Amino acid sequence: MTSESASHPQDAATAQPGADASGQGAVADTDTDGRPAALTVGLNGLLHNGSDARFRAMLHNLLAFAARLEQVRARLGAMVGLSGVQYTVLISIRHLQGRAGGVGIKALAGHLSLSGPFVTSETNKLIAQGLVVKRPNPEDARRVLLLITPRAAALLDGLAPVQREINDVLFEPLAGLDLALVCALAEGLRDSSGRALLLSEYLSQVGEAGR
Repeated sequence: MTSESASHPQDAATAQPGADASGQGAVADTDTDGRPAALTVGLNGLLHNGSDARFRAMLHNLLAFAARLEQVRARLGAMVGLSGVQYTVLISIRHLQGRAGGVGIKALAGHLSLSGPFVTSETNKLIAQGLVVKRPNPEDARRVLLLITPRAAALLDGLAPVQREINDVLFEPLAGLDLALVCALAEGLRDSSGRALLLSEYLSQVGEAGR
């Protein structure tokens, strides 16, 4: 997932005013009295000439991309009679079930960065539809492994041509780039977002305690 390159300009709905898709023309915010707005990031590598305007343009692009990705996921799920979340859970089980040790609720929740109870609830809905089954974990009798059923595999395989066409358009700006680098950046942002979430929770608690 990435912000669009200069050769793939964004539409007016997502581009920040005064900025092109790369953030080159981003304009620093000012308050009503004309003073520069406070910086929203402090790392020198994320500032340009002392301004966070380019960083914010990138962030707005990522937010718009994430919103549209959620919409695409929901529509793909609807094509096979599922919600967007159920669709993601199902394809994730298929992706993980062949790994050593298989996949259970805990591993699936970690993979999706969702809570265990929520994943359990959504998985139970898929089980009720005959798309997922539970099997005993041979390494731990207290846990179960999740597997998709032949019916689920047929649904996902039937959706694959549409999924490929949509993904080719969705990720077209990445074509020709170093995919290993893109994957590393995506994984890094996943990890840093987890740390940022913990930090935000801590600072929120500290702020409330100080009031």
